[in-house]
Amino acid sequence: MWFKNTFIYRLATDSTITHDQLLEKLSEKPLLPCGGLDKQSRGWIACHSDKLVHHGNGQLLFALGVEQKLLPATIINRFLKERVTEIEAQQGYKVGRKEKKEIKEAVTEELLPRAFALQRTTYAWLDPINGYLVIDAASSTKAEELLEFFNKSIENVPFKQLHTNVSAVSAMTDWLASGNAPSGFTIDRELELRAAGEGKATIRYANHALEGDEILKHIASGKRVTRLGMTWNDRISFVLTEQMQIKRLEFLDIIKEDVTTLAEDADEIFALDFTLMTGELAKMFTDLTHALGGEAPRN
Repeated sequence: MWFKNTFIYRLATDSTITHDQLLEKLSEKPLLPCGGLDKQSRGWIACHSDKLVHHGNGQLLFALGVEQKLLPATIINRFLKERVTEIEAQQGYKVGRKEKKEIKEAVTEELLPRAFALQRTTYAWLDPINGYLVIDAASSTKAEELLEFFNKSIENVPFKQLHTNVSAVSAMTDWLASGNAPSGFTIDRELELRAAGEGKATIRYANHALEGDEILKHIASGKRVTRLGMTWNDRISFVLTEQMQIKRLEFLDIIKEDVTTLAEDADEIFALDFTLMTGELAKMFTDLTHALGGEAPRN
């Protein structure tokens, strides 16, 4: 269990949630198969084996399942065209826009019960000790989808995205311009710079040395760093984005070797993976927040 991309949310300072409370609430909204005319169904599913909530070392893991009917527009339009052709041949006049829209809706309702359903999973880690909710998602849409359903499932446990006193863009630009990474971090070989204004010209570097006058000239001309590859304590490499998302997490070999030497079976490997991952990330979040001027006040 190794997260790949994270969005970090913070629990309100006066809120708490326990394993038993989380398990009880998630059990009330399990994922159910899409009904005949449903395009999508959402609900909580087992995150490991048959566990709806996995817990270890005070940390909680759970997962949102989303089942979606696959009904491409090309299929709908093909059946629509056939139906319209039949009606025009029978009635001898051209089908109008309003009638065509009604036919399309009818065709969609007919096809939905026969559509193939695809299921996807989004994992989340709840840290009641430090007040984090961390969602493993590559896009903000999927992260917000889980957060929205979480808020529907568990009332009065509000989360907000982590905010720091210094923005990620300002800090990353300063680190690169000065050549000084924050304590505990090194700058890697991935970079995105973006200009302000309507054009928002963007320059990307991949596997490229980030020293030298060329990059400094871009910064001097007003471009700001919007993505930056970094490594924390030689243990975790990642890309930090302007929205404070942490992408392309890579837990280096030294960490994973610790698990393989201690675990005896698949369940133990999973449990140790989760404990090690959450422990390392919690420390990294603390250091990264400090590097960004500390956390902005929470309500």
